[in-house]
Amino acid sequence: MSSPTRSGGPGAADLSPTGLERKIGPLQATAINMTQMCGIGPFVTIPAMVATMGGPQAMFGWIIGAIIALADGLVWAELGAALPGAGGTYVYLREAFQYRTGRMMPFLFAWSAVLFIPLIMSTGIIGLVQYLGYLIPGVTGDGGTTPLGKVIGIAIVLVIVLALFRRIGQISKLTTGLFVIMLFAVLTVIIAAFSHFSGAQAFAFTPGAFGSGGAFWGGLGAGLIIAIYDYLGYNTSAYLGGEVRNPGRTLPRSIIFSILGIMSLYFLLQVGVLGSIPLEELKSATSVASSVLEQAWGTVTAKVITVFIVIAAIGSVFAGLLGGSRVPFEAARDKVFLPIFAKLHPRLNLPTAGVITMGVITAIGSLFTLTDVINAAVTVLVIIQSLAQVAAIWVLRRRQPRLERPYRQWLYPIPTIIALIGWVYIFVSATWLSIFLTIAWIVLGVVAFLIYAAAEKTWPFGPKDIREAFASADTTNTEGAQA
Repeated sequence: MSSPTRSGGPGAADLSPTGLERKIGPLQATAINMTQMCGIGPFVTIPAMVATMGGPQAMFGWIIGAIIALADGLVWAELGAALPGAGGTYVYLREAFQYRTGRMMPFLFAWSAVLFIPLIMSTGIIGLVQYLGYLIPGVTGDGGTTPLGKVIGIAIVLVIVLALFRRIGQISKLTTGLFVIMLFAVLTVIIAAFSHFSGAQAFAFTPGAFGSGGAFWGGLGAGLIIAIYDYLGYNTSAYLGGEVRNPGRTLPRSIIFSILGIMSLYFLLQVGVLGSIPLEELKSATSVASSVLEQAWGTVTAKVITVFIVIAAIGSVFAGLLGGSRVPFEAARDKVFLPIFAKLHPRLNLPTAGVITMGVITAIGSLFTLTDVINAAVTVLVIIQSLAQVAAIWVLRRRQPRLERPYRQWLYPIPTIIALIGWVYIFVSATWLSIFLTIAWIVLGVVAFLIYAAAEKTWPFGPKDIREAFASADTTNTEGAQA
C-alpha cells in the first residue's frame, strides 16, 4: 500500500493518493464542522432537553455534554492528525485493530456508518420540516409531520444530494457560506431571547433538582443523549482527511475550535430561551426559535429569520453527507466494501455511490419520529465508533510508537478516560429498544464479515494482511511480523 500524503507542511500535494483533491483549508474545515454541528439540532431539542431534565437545570446538561465532546474531540484530533485519510474512523480502526482481528473492525464501522451517519442527517430533515410548519400551513399537524411535510423533506434531501455533485473546492466555499448563515441565525435568536430576558425565570431551578434522586440526576442520561446528538459533527473534517490541506495542523484546530465555539453558542441559546419563554410553554414548543423571535420582534421578522434557520439546517445535512460519503469510499478502496463505492466521479472527483446511498437512507429516516431516530443513531455510533476509537488511540500508542503525531493529546490519557466514561454512560442511558437494535445490527455485521472473510480468504479464514500504511511507507508485514 502506498503511503498517503503525510500531514506535514504547506508544500503537501493538492492531490492525495486516493485521487481526492486537498482543497480544504483551516477556515473551511472549521466551518464544515460547525455547520454540521449546529443545524436544526438545538432549535428542536431544547424543549426536549428541558422536559427530560425537569427544568432550567438542563443548561448544565449542555456543559457536561460539551466536556464529553471535547474529551472525545481530543481523541479525534490525535488520530486525525496522525492518520489523515478519507473516512476518518475507518482508517483509525483499520490501522489499530489489524494486529488482532484483521479487517473486522473497519468492516463493522463501514457497515454501521452507512446506517448511522445518514440517520443522524435525517434528524436534520425532520427538524427543519417542523420549522417549515411555522411558515407553510399543512406541513405539520397535531400528530407531527403530515404527508405533505414528509414529501417536502424527501424533496429537500434530493436537492442536497444534487448540490453535493460538485468539486470539493466549490463545496468548501459553499459550506463557508452556509456557516455564515447558520451563525447569523443562531446569534439573531440569542439576541432576540436576551432582548426580553428574565434572569429569575432562567435560573429558577427545580427545588431539590441537584440533590440525591433529584430531577437533574434522574434526567441526565437521557439529556446527555440529546446534548451529544447536538454536538455531533465536530469530526466531519476528519472524515474529509484526504481532502484537507496540511491535515496535521488543520484537523486538530478545526475540531477543537468548533467544539468550543458551538459550546458557547449552545449555552447562550439555552439560557436565553429559558429566560424568555415560560417553562411549561417551552416544554411543548415545536418551533421554539420562531416563538422567541415572534415574541421579541413580531411575526414578520420571525418568519424571515425562520427561513435562515431552515437554510442552516439544510447546511448541516449537506456537511454531514459530504463527510459521511467518504467512509464507504475508503472501505471499498481496501476491498472491504462493495467495489462500486470505490469509484470517483470522472470529472468531479467525488465518491458517487456513497453520496447517493447516504442520501437515500437519509430520505427514508426522515419518515420516522425525531426521538426514535436520535436514540437509534447515537447508540450505534457509541459502540462502533466512539468506544472503538478510545481503544484505537491506546493501541496505536503501543503498537506504533514511531507513528508521526503532529498533534499529541493534551494531558493524555485523562481526556481519553473521560470520553470512555461519558460514552459508556450515554450508551446505558439509551432506550432498551435502541440498545437491542444496536447489538442486533452489530451481530448481523459480524455474520456479514465472516461471509466476506471466507470469500476473501482473510482472517479468520486466512492470514492477516498487516500494513502500517502511515508509519512505514511501502512496507507490508505478514501475520506475526507485528502481532
